[in-house]
Amino acid sequence: MTATTGHPTKPAGGRISAAPRPSFAHLTRLSDDTGLFEHARHAIVRREHGYCTDDVARGLVVTSRQPEPTEEVLRLAERYLTFLTHAQDAGGAFHNRLGYDRRWTDGPGLGDWWGRALWGLGTAAAHSPAGWIREEALVAFSRGATRRSRAPHAMAFAGLGAAEVLRRHPAHAAAAALLADAASAVGAPGPDPEWPWPQPELAYASAALAEVLIAASQLRHGGPPLDHGLRMLAWLRDVQLRDGRLSVVAAAGWRRGAARLRHDQQPIEAAAFADACATAVTVTGDPGWDDGVRQAVGWFLGDNDVGTPMWDPATGGGYDGLTAHGPNLNQGAESTLALIATLQHARRWS
Repeated sequence: MTATTGHPTKPAGGRISAAPRPSFAHLTRLSDDTGLFEHARHAIVRREHGYCTDDVARGLVVTSRQPEPTEEVLRLAERYLTFLTHAQDAGGAFHNRLGYDRRWTDGPGLGDWWGRALWGLGTAAAHSPAGWIREEALVAFSRGATRRSRAPHAMAFAGLGAAEVLRRHPAHAAAAALLADAASAVGAPGPDPEWPWPQPELAYASAALAEVLIAASQLRHGGPPLDHGLRMLAWLRDVQLRDGRLSVVAAAGWRRGAARLRHDQQPIEAAAFADACATAVTVTGDPGWDDGVRQAVGWFLGDNDVGTPMWDPATGGGYDGLTAHGPNLNQGAESTLALIATLQHARRWS
């Protein structure tokens, strides 16, 4: 698939009126027969930094949920699934970092990469059009779903994978148990309307924590009240709106009672917000949550604090961060995957 040509239009007031279709051109550029390279200098792969399970897992998410995928996208999904099954040990944990020399530089663990691996595997098991990919992904997911991490973010990512499995396999007991435990790990919102977040700090991919509570509310047994996740997401939406546009929490995070930095903003925040709002629409039927998806799309297309696009139409790559002076023009895996993931949601209303 080639990069989408043309630029989005911006009507009076700076709001985005149209969204391009997601391009997999740069994702293909970043991939080889082993996996997905983590970093790039502008659009050129930096092989010396190798691969990581975190990004490969996110790659499996977007390639698995792409409707009517091309052969190119299916081949990417196959490579990413192969990488994840190679990264997984017999006990369900995962290595995270593989050098360009094809040697692991770490031992198996249960960090964020474990959670994201289960998210990717769960998405493939639920949505891949290839039956053999669904079957193999479910086997690997089921092995990993027996483990638990102490980190709320890792549990949230794993819980999102469990939610995907349950949408296709409602009787999958390990997925149901994992999703319930993920919701417990995130916790319930607090009573203070000024800071209802369960943790004292917004760190990264914050909307994923609200999303997993929304997804877990649909469990027949042990799910949290739907209002818990919706309250968290609504508050996150409100604190990240500035003059009607999305202004996501910067990479440094934001601790309760501290001053909030405006830069550097990371694409992963916009993508997580779009995912959570799309899940809120699905669960509640309230189309008002689509506004959050539009704001996330707008952030990439130029409706942000600096008023600059966060992607390169010539390559299909997403820029690595939004600084006070404009975008970081490097187009690594995480930012490109965040762009693709966000644009995938736009097909419902574009």
